[in-house]
Amino acid sequence: MHADRFDRATPPVAPTSPGLSVDEQGRGTFAVAAPRADAVDLCIDRGGAELHHRLRHYDGGLRWDHVTGMTPGTRYGLRVHGPWDPGAGLYGNPRKLLLDPYAHGVSHASPLLSSFFPFEVDAMLDPAGDRLVPSTLDDRETAVWSVVTTDRFDWQGDLRPMVDWDETVLYELHVKGFTRLHPEVPPEQRGTYAGLGHPAVTGYLTDLGVTTVELLPIHAAMDEPHLTRLGLTNYWGYSTMSFMAPEPSLATAAAQRSGAQAVLDEVRTMVRNLHAAGLEVVLDVVYNHTAEGGAGGPSLSLRGLDNREYYWMDHSSFLDVTGTGGTLDPRSVHVMDLILASLRYWVQEIHVDGFRFDLAATLGRDEHGFRPDHPLLRAIVTDPVLRRVKLIAEPWDVGTGGWHTGGFPAPFAEWNDSFRDDVRAFWLSDRALRERDGNPAVGGVRDLATRLTASSDLFTSRDPSHLPAGRSLRSPWASINFVTAHDGFTLRDLTTYESKHNEANGEDNRDGTSDNRSWNHGFEGEPVTGLGEADPLLAARRRTSRGILATLLLASGTPMLTAGDEFGRTQHGNNNAYCQDNEISWVDWTLRPQDRALRDAVKALLWLRAEHPQLRSPHFLRPADPAALDPGQVAWFGPDGTGMEHADWMDPSRHLLAMLRPGVPGPDGSQHLLIVISTEAEQVDLTLPGAPWPQGPTRVLFDSSLEDQSLLPTGPVQGGQVPVEPGSVIVLGITTPERLS
Repeated sequence: MHADRFDRATPPVAPTSPGLSVDEQGRGTFAVAAPRADAVDLCIDRGGAELHHRLRHYDGGLRWDHVTGMTPGTRYGLRVHGPWDPGAGLYGNPRKLLLDPYAHGVSHASPLLSSFFPFEVDAMLDPAGDRLVPSTLDDRETAVWSVVTTDRFDWQGDLRPMVDWDETVLYELHVKGFTRLHPEVPPEQRGTYAGLGHPAVTGYLTDLGVTTVELLPIHAAMDEPHLTRLGLTNYWGYSTMSFMAPEPSLATAAAQRSGAQAVLDEVRTMVRNLHAAGLEVVLDVVYNHTAEGGAGGPSLSLRGLDNREYYWMDHSSFLDVTGTGGTLDPRSVHVMDLILASLRYWVQEIHVDGFRFDLAATLGRDEHGFRPDHPLLRAIVTDPVLRRVKLIAEPWDVGTGGWHTGGFPAPFAEWNDSFRDDVRAFWLSDRALRERDGNPAVGGVRDLATRLTASSDLFTSRDPSHLPAGRSLRSPWASINFVTAHDGFTLRDLTTYESKHNEANGEDNRDGTSDNRSWNHGFEGEPVTGLGEADPLLAARRRTSRGILATLLLASGTPMLTAGDEFGRTQHGNNNAYCQDNEISWVDWTLRPQDRALRDAVKALLWLRAEHPQLRSPHFLRPADPAALDPGQVAWFGPDGTGMEHADWMDPSRHLLAMLRPGVPGPDGSQHLLIVISTEAEQVDLTLPGAPWPQGPTRVLFDSSLEDQSLLPTGPVQGGQVPVEPGSVIVLGITTPERLS
């Protein structure tokens, strides 16, 4: 049904940006960027009848008009009339109902259907025939509709936690997977936004000591064709179809039945509850590609509006630096506007506290490669709304010249893959080689020391601000230190498997990285039967896990834990569980005594980090001066208690390192920390550094060789030596008499 009766007496004042802008009566304007379209119809669902309103005005690439009756709950979509020329990247097909890219709600979660493709497809969702023929199938009955929502919500005085970067501890989790099996969450809330905001969950997180949850994508998403063919789903959600609407399937069944507004309000309630517990909320956002993929993908929104405007085309081909077949074009002013509007919306209306940008190097690309001063990156870091929240880059993509760790502009922080790789090598793959070959000269401590001090080799030397030598706009917190993430093995699996086991993904174990830098401690996988938890194999794996966690949480920089690593979660060797919406990915909350002991060790480490400011220095560390110690310094020692020399740093057979972190004067004196990290095969008796280094009562504050930290010795160290067990981390507190004046 067609109707284009707008209020023609209303003066045609162009909207300042795309999207729907209406008052409480549903009157206002609607605009969409579609520069190459011949015409655009706004299609409104009125009681099952689809009313078409031709957008009459065109200004600066925007098709727009005045609208009425667009009240909350109204379903609408877009139909675009334009050229069909796939060879030129043009897919105009008015039979496809498209999402408004700026919609704040969508009608429902949907599997990928053949009706969503702009061209004819076969039963396997592949293009039918040798050439792309426009689909004649109207998808009105199956389409995902945009839904009008309201920003009215009772925030109950919500306050952002505003956690300083130097106090931040990130915790990466999946909204569904974290609570799907949680016994203390009501069954109807498990695996939902409401479940994540439940007191049992927020209480667990705060008790553990984390400050900031980093959520895998919650933008509305859709599965890719190859997963649909396999009968799998994109569980992680890195397949966005709408950058401003939340994913409906992560809401409770009641909210999904009630509609888009209830889903949106459940997200807001989750954020409000997390904030009330003192927890920040960071969203993982995917602005480098969409669920439409490349040349063989569906037409859900941007492809049908103006494929060449939104996607980066290399002549007639899709440029792919994301590994998905297509790439959003960050050079386009309309793409930049969409990304910036999406970010601002989630901050201003949903109250999130920051973003982790998936494959962020793509957002800084132009025709010549990555630019830290790219207009989009500059717009983000100078935006008065966005510069106040946490900005975290995944500083690479899969294109040529795609690795840029340390190269993003302040105030971005960045996932530090060098920390991940070097810590894994020190604790796992180097040890595996030494054990197999019987050659102790594998590894060394030089790279480990660099990662323990916030990777200044990356975050100062690659700082794009080009300040004079020795100066940088970056701080240690710019290094997001992690050993595991959603990509790759869990911590337990790093100590259990040396090869990936991704057979469940349907690709004959070809997917996922083979560069795991893991060590199974002599046996691949979990023992089938017969081994108790006191068995040396399992005990050794747990000891290594404690050592890795201690290294992560005691290093300078911003630590990130992956959900469940603190109690030994396993994915049974699957290092690419993006398509496993089942027990492989869901967190199992059935904890054994040894699992609880590992969790308690993490709590102890996070308490140490919170209580000792020198572990959270706001500046890159300087060599220590024993005559004028301060918390911004570091000194290094070998097992004999003497300082490290050049030859020591270059010695591949050295596998023990002691790091002195001077303390802050307090009412009871200064407590300096001596952190000892060893992957030696035998016990080493460490000699404590002598004068002029700090001298005083010395106590063991943490020892990763102990499964139960309550068994730490209570008295001071005697005799000037400390036994360091193989593959362990010890934290010593040295108290000296300097007090606050």
